[in-house]
Amino acid sequence: MNTEKDFSPLTPNIVRALNDKLYEKRKVAALEIEKLVREFVAQNNSTQIRHVIQILASEFALSQHPHSRKGGLIGLAACSIALGKDSGLYLKELIEPVLTCFNDSDSRLRYYACEALYNIVKVARGAVLPHFNLLFDGLSKLSADPDPNVKSGSELLDRLLKDIVTESNTFDLVSFVPLLRERIYSNNQYARQFIISWIHVLESVPDIHLLDYLPEILDGLFQILGDNSKEIRRTCEVVLGEFLKEIKKTPSSVKFAEMANILVIHCQVADEAKLTNDLIQLTAMTWMREFIQLAGRVVLPYSSGILTAVLPCLSYDDRKKNTKEVASACNNSLMKLVTPEDDEDTEEERGRSMGSPSAGEGQPKMEGDGNDMLNASQESVGLSNISFFTPASSDRPHVTLDLDGIVQVLNRHLHDSSTGMMTRIAVLKWLYHLYIKTPRKMFRHTDNLFPILLKTLSDESDEVILKDLEVLAEIASSPAGQTDQASSCDIADNKLVLKVPDGPKPGQQPTTASKALDSSPSTPSMNSYFYKFMINLLKRFSLDRKLLENRGAFIIRQLCLLLHAENIFHSMADILLKEEDLKFASTMIQTLNTILLTSAELFQLRNQLKDLHTQESCALFCCLYRSWCHNPVATVSLCFLTQNYKHAYDLIQKFGNLEVTVDFLMEVDKLVQLIESPIFTYLRLQLLDVENNPYLIKALYGLLMLLPQSQAFQLLSHRLRCVPNPELMRTVDESKYMDSKKQAACKRSSHTQVDYMELLQHFDRVQSKHLEVRHQRSARASDHHDRKLM
Repeated sequence: MNTEKDFSPLTPNIVRALNDKLYEKRKVAALEIEKLVREFVAQNNSTQIRHVIQILASEFALSQHPHSRKGGLIGLAACSIALGKDSGLYLKELIEPVLTCFNDSDSRLRYYACEALYNIVKVARGAVLPHFNLLFDGLSKLSADPDPNVKSGSELLDRLLKDIVTESNTFDLVSFVPLLRERIYSNNQYARQFIISWIHVLESVPDIHLLDYLPEILDGLFQILGDNSKEIRRTCEVVLGEFLKEIKKTPSSVKFAEMANILVIHCQVADEAKLTNDLIQLTAMTWMREFIQLAGRVVLPYSSGILTAVLPCLSYDDRKKNTKEVASACNNSLMKLVTPEDDEDTEEERGRSMGSPSAGEGQPKMEGDGNDMLNASQESVGLSNISFFTPASSDRPHVTLDLDGIVQVLNRHLHDSSTGMMTRIAVLKWLYHLYIKTPRKMFRHTDNLFPILLKTLSDESDEVILKDLEVLAEIASSPAGQTDQASSCDIADNKLVLKVPDGPKPGQQPTTASKALDSSPSTPSMNSYFYKFMINLLKRFSLDRKLLENRGAFIIRQLCLLLHAENIFHSMADILLKEEDLKFASTMIQTLNTILLTSAELFQLRNQLKDLHTQESCALFCCLYRSWCHNPVATVSLCFLTQNYKHAYDLIQKFGNLEVTVDFLMEVDKLVQLIESPIFTYLRLQLLDVENNPYLIKALYGLLMLLPQSQAFQLLSHRLRCVPNPELMRTVDESKYMDSKKQAACKRSSHTQVDYMELLQHFDRVQSKHLEVRHQRSARASDHHDRKLM
């Protein structure tokens, strides 16, 4: 430094001492400067004060010589001490050169800068707050300083500054938040510790409302929560916990919507192997649960994003039990927010409906033929993972359910083969809930959902299948699915008439359509999707024989509980009547017949068919009979069930013309076993009345003659040997008894209008078709064998 240069009012001795390499001499110079400045303060000579500060800054603190910079720093600190309470007038000039030295390559010089700034701030106290951003920026750099002495000095300065902010009620949070938002994304461990400690302090000050700016720093807080340092994570957990407590206390002032997407992002785990991600996910999910409960329908526009995050967590194992439980609470709370009012069109949607949309726009695609349903488009299969969603319009006055987004997410999870069982169950519960609460809007999505719902019937879990059947049953029976067009699958000669459901589902509002249905028991209650469902269910059984074998009975029994059992059997019989695959038709009839005769769920239907007292029961019998003809033994069992013993005997007489195979004899064997079951108790008791049930006995003897001398033969033979002698069964009141039997027979015949001759002819026609198909199959097999030999 040029010592001959004029540094007045600093004396040459002060200048030399400030440039000295020894700290003690620089300290002596600082005392002289302090004395000089005090004199200027006493004289109220601000010009000279500024001149001294300017010389110390430009000629010393910002000098190229390291010892000069050290002298300048101690000199500026001395000026601040001398100024006392008046230092606030000169803070900009005092602070800026010191902060510049924070970037010096010499660690000792950075330490002296930190010491100088500490002295300046200690004197100025609250007056430094207008310059807080500058101080914070400098301190954030020193917090990550590699030198321990510098770090120690910065920590002292940091504590002092925190005390000043805590005591003050004039802290400018508005100008500070942008800097905080920028620095919160630092990856340096020490910088993160510095940032989180300041947020903790600011959040604890009553007069500083940091909660108002939480949306701007929440993402950064979750980033810090994933730090490798246990101490930093613990501090961040405390800070987030304090924010959440404050949110619970003052929910009306919280900007829930602005933070919803942030939580959605952090509820999703990118790397499950990283333990810190589990903490982030659990914390974000906990916040999400509180947001849903506190904000209510405000979060509905974000529901698709929330479900994207929540649904996978429902399949977690016990290692993530806490996250799973919180996710389940989120899911249940969100589901409760969907109400029937969400089924009403918004003004925007009503405006669109007033126009004339082109074909395919805004209208659900209706399948022309139910047989094509399994080939329906599956456009949503290839969707990429969705991190978050934004509402279609953030300035809407009313909260709108993001139904399209929800259905998209649910559809994607059903298509994904890796989706866990509990997640699939939750998805199906959501679909059922949406069809109950918002049926009209949901039916716009049914054509896309229908194929995957049918495919889900092949799921490995019985519980998933049960929920899936509930959804399909709701689709098939909801009044919202009614259309003016008749189903393409209706049979002209024998149109299906379906039973009316008992009433609206829980939580479902009765509509005009449902009231109309309830008014007339002859009105079809199932909508256009019911027949599509039955057709596609049978088609699925046809394509997947393992499904029919392993789950067919289970699925049909459950459907009989969910929908009217008569509807199920009547519709399936109608469809199978036109089935071209005769082998499948026979197998399917055998399955239906076994269910009809053995399942507790079919008790009421069996009673309806048992006596054929009404025209409806006779019509049902005729409908079932025509399809049951695909399986001769099943047809006989249906006649036994309906007490058409003469017709059963007539059918058995025709069995001599049929191809008797091992499978056929096994079916007869099973029928004999069924006759010994509780279902046919009434039939066995009727064997006591020999004179009035001759054809029952003849039919049973006919079955006996069909059987080889097997265990079933011995069983039935032993039963028939128990038939009493009719002479021994006569009573004194026989004439009265015979009169009552005749009256009962007349009563039955007056209600029944069954053309048994026509039914026998139908049986012959069906069996001729089966025989022709078997011959063709045998011919093809023989031809194939001959070609192989050649």
